[in-house]
Amino acid sequence: MRRNLHITLLSVGHGCVDVYQGAVAALVPFFVAERAYSYAAASGVVLAASMLSSVAQPLFGALTDRRAVPWLLPVSTLLAGLGIALSGVSDSYAVTLAVVAVSGIGVAAYHPESARVARAAGGPGHSAMGWFSLGGNLGFALAPLAVAAVVAAGGLRLTPLLLLPAVVGAALCLPVLRGLERRLSGTDGSSATGRRDDTASFVRLSLAVVCRSVAFIGLGTFISLYAAERMDGSRAAGTAALFLLYLGGAVGSVLGGALADRWDRVRVSRWSYLLTAGAIAGVVFVPGPALYPFVALTSVGLYVPFSLQVTLGQDYLPSRVGTASGITLGLTVSVGGLAGPVIGALADRTSLQTALTPLVLMPVLAWLLFRTLPEPALPSPSGTTVSKGEDADAEHAPAPPGLR
Repeated sequence: MRRNLHITLLSVGHGCVDVYQGAVAALVPFFVAERAYSYAAASGVVLAASMLSSVAQPLFGALTDRRAVPWLLPVSTLLAGLGIALSGVSDSYAVTLAVVAVSGIGVAAYHPESARVARAAGGPGHSAMGWFSLGGNLGFALAPLAVAAVVAAGGLRLTPLLLLPAVVGAALCLPVLRGLERRLSGTDGSSATGRRDDTASFVRLSLAVVCRSVAFIGLGTFISLYAAERMDGSRAAGTAALFLLYLGGAVGSVLGGALADRWDRVRVSRWSYLLTAGAIAGVVFVPGPALYPFVALTSVGLYVPFSLQVTLGQDYLPSRVGTASGITLGLTVSVGGLAGPVIGALADRTSLQTALTPLVLMPVLAWLLFRTLPEPALPSPSGTTVSKGEDADAEHAPAPPGLR
C-alpha cells in the first residue's frame, strides 16, 4: 500500500515538473502572436529550454551516482516553475531565453534523481516506472490547456500564475522522501549489483532515444502551428493537436510497462517505433481533421518505449544508474531540440509540411538501432543473473513436489 502511495505521489510530482517542458512548446503560438516571432525565433525558445538541460542532466546524473541528493526533487521542481513563470514578464527576447533556460536547468536537476527514487520506491518489474512516467506525460498533456487557460485570458503578462504546479509538486515529494529516507540515505546513488556495464548497447540505445527526441520535439514545437494552418488558422485546432500529442503519452507509458512485463522491453520498443513511422506520415500528409487520429497514434507510439528506455539504460550501465538516467532522460532527449531551429528555418523558406516530412524517418532509424540491442540480463531475487527468457521459463517450470 505504501509502495503504491509513493509511486502515486512521485507520478503526480513528475507531472508538475513536466508541465513546464510542455509549457515551452505551448507558449510558442503566443510568442508568435504577441511578439511577432518568426518560426526560427520561436524554435529558439524551445532550444533554450533544452540546451542547458541537455548538458546539465548527465552532470546531475553523475552527481547522484556519487551520493544520494533527494533534496534536489523539491528544489528543482520550484526552479523549473520559476523560469516559465517569468517567461512572459519581459518583452526582451534575451530575457525570455534566459528564464526559459533556467527552467530547463530545473528540469535537468529533477529527472536523474527522481528516476533513481522512483525505481527504489517501485521495486522490480517495469510497471512502476511506467506509472511514474505516466505522471510526466499527463503533465505534458495538460500543459497546453494550462497555458491556454492562463495566457489566452490575459496575455503573456499572466505567466507568473503558472508557478502554482511547481509549488504543488514540491510539496508532494516531501512525504515520499521522508518515507524512503532510510532506503535512500543507505545508498550512494549507485545500484551496481556485480553486473558488468554494456557500454556499446547503451550508446546504441542513446542514439535511438535521440531519433525519438527529434521526432517528438519537432512535432511538439510545430504541431500547433501546423494544425492551425490546416484548419484555416484556428488556434483552438492547434491547441487540440498539441494536447493530443501529449495526452497519448499517458496511454503509451502505462501500455509500454504492461507489454514489457509480458514480452521484453527491446521487442516492445522495436515494434512501437516501426508503427510510429506510419503514424507520423499520416500526421504530415493526411489532410484536414483526419490528422488528429494520427497525432494520437504517434503519441502512443513514441511513448510506449519511453519508460522502457530509462530502465534499459539503467540495466546497460548498472554501475552508473544516475548517469544512465541523466543521458536517457536528459541529454539524448534534449539533443532533439537542436533540430528545432533547423526545422523552423526550413519552414520559413518552404512550408511547414516540407519541414516536418523528414521526421517520418526518425522512428525508422530508432527501429533499426533497436534491432541491434539485446535484452539485458536482470538479477533474480536469489542474486543470480537471469535473462528475460530464462525468467519466463522459470515462471512456467513445474513446481517441486509439495509446492504444486
